Amino acid sequence: MRINISSGAEWEDVVGYSRAVKVGGLIVVSGTTGIDKNGEVVGKDDIYRQTKQCILNIEEALKKAGASLENVVRTRTFVTDIDQWEAFGKAHQEFFGKVKPAATLVEVSKLIHPDLLVEIEVDAVLEE
Repeated sequence: MRINISSGAEWEDVVGYSRAVKVGGLIVVSGTTGIDKNGEVVGKDDIYRQTKQCILNIEEALKKAGASLENVVRTRTFVTDIDQWEAFGKAHQEFFGKVKPAATLVEVSKLIHPDLLVEIEVDAVLEE
């Protein structure tokens, strides 16, 4: 059974996507940025703060799917400046240091908003 999980963002209907999709024990969370509930970018020039907000947003989607960050098996991260990998890594480690999912970190030329520095997507698995 497929369950689409929404964050309530207007862009989900405009673009045609879900914040997360759960099929069986698999949960796939779409690329998630450091935007708060008011639609504002958190930490305009601070990749550490943006990464933390990304992961908090991901955590909220996982909770709606009956999962938690402990269920994450893979993270894929896109950053606009790979030289900031240590600040990103510090935030990632704070949330995933014990879980240690497979991880990818890639530099991209830009994200959808000029103030965004990082976007993260995750895969999580609920054990049957």
